[in-house]
Amino acid sequence: MATTSDLSNGIVLRRNNELWRVVEWQHVSPGNWRAFVRVRMKNLRNGKVIEERLRAGEEIDIVRMEYRSAQYLYRDGSTFLFMENESYEQVEVPEELMKDAVLYLRENDNANLVFSDDQLLDIELPTFVTLAVTSTITAVRGDTATNVEKPATLETGASITVPAFVKEGDVIKIDTRTGKYLERVK
Repeated sequence: MATTSDLSNGIVLRRNNELWRVVEWQHVSPGNWRAFVRVRMKNLRNGKVIEERLRAGEEIDIVRMEYRSAQYLYRDGSTFLFMENESYEQVEVPEELMKDAVLYLRENDNANLVFSDDQLLDIELPTFVTLAVTSTITAVRGDTATNVEKPATLETGASITVPAFVKEGDVIKIDTRTGKYLERVK
């Protein structure tokens, strides 16, 4: 059994029959009090983030995760079809697991399918994606003096805010973790 000394960001723990991904952890030893570990965890099922204190040296249950690279094929109603890149098996992913991945995923894009005990738990997108801007308003002359942002719709249907100089047809780079504009791609 693992202990709190084995913690690291990104590992998955089983606590109270739920799977939690460690977002952040910190070992704290406050003066003459007992040391403890402060852990921020995200629930893999519903996305809820909690903060919990664990005793230093407490036993924890680390879950082994398997990441399989897959290509997104198409959407069929409320399910999304992926093809694993190594075995060419098709995997049906329910809409509940897709969460925000729908906003940044195009057909033929790659993503990681996250499994535990052959049960699909999550979809991991690449950290950065490049998408084309399909519609946005034109910037007004004089608005470029400051950091003015405007709404834009991407080819996947996602709406984000972009700087005033971005035009329709531009290809931009987006951080899938935050949904923020990063840069224009040439």
